[in-house]
Amino acid sequence: MTQNTVVLAGLIGAGIQASRTPALHEHEGDAQGLRYLYRLIDLDQLKLDSSALPDLLMAAERMNFTGLNITFPCKQTIIPLLDELSPEARGIGAVNTVVLKDGKRIGHNTDCLGFAEGFRRGLQGVALERVVQMGAGGAGAAVAHALLSEGVQLLSIFDVDQSRAQSLANNLNQHFGFGRAVAGHDLPGTLGQADGLVNTTPMGMKKLPGTPVPVELLRAQLWVAEIVYFPLETELLRHARALGCRTLDGGNMAVFQAVKAFELFSGVVPDAQRMLAHFQSMNG
Repeated sequence: MTQNTVVLAGLIGAGIQASRTPALHEHEGDAQGLRYLYRLIDLDQLKLDSSALPDLLMAAERMNFTGLNITFPCKQTIIPLLDELSPEARGIGAVNTVVLKDGKRIGHNTDCLGFAEGFRRGLQGVALERVVQMGAGGAGAAVAHALLSEGVQLLSIFDVDQSRAQSLANNLNQHFGFGRAVAGHDLPGTLGQADGLVNTTPMGMKKLPGTPVPVELLRAQLWVAEIVYFPLETELLRHARALGCRTLDGGNMAVFQAVKAFELFSGVVPDAQRMLAHFQSMNG
């Protein structure tokens, strides 16, 4: 991978003013001696929706952006607008990183790797027989792939859109073997038998307060993982910790997906520990 000494990157998503990603990238860019600028392209602030993606991509290309990160609600809608997909992005069916190079738009998924790395560090040795996942969107698809890769035996996926949960389960069973994933129907019953719970919905973000499951369904034996990182302690994690559950906040995924995206944009391998320390200092 060739090194880019000047990097102009951005994040496209809705309601992203609180994102830590620009600071993470720019701070590490400074440490690596790069000219690294990272801009927020907030659909809410621009009063746009994902139908503006074709125009935004074209504008980024014209302004010589090196690449873009993509977040809610664009991780799947962006796919038809890309020229190529990495094997991970194709398998997962969601993109969170687009490299703009030589007139081509190449989609990657660093969410899967990011979640897996955080999971290995933060929830080592937890039981993996039965896990409940809330959400089957773009982030949910990446996390589900990571969970099955890490050894979860049966993943029950719940989503407000039942057909979306079913199609994600079908995709996972094609990749990992029949019966590894199901679309969930009875949340209290399934959670009552589960080892762990993972939230991949935006529920719990500052702009979407609340919990993705009724808190009375939590119990001390469950481990609970979260991908929301603003705030770092969501309502779900606060309740889980009060019960004595092992928990994983969304910070690790946020950092480790950024580590890989930084490398894709710049051609430089960043210092993951330094990025993690910087992230923690911002949330201190």
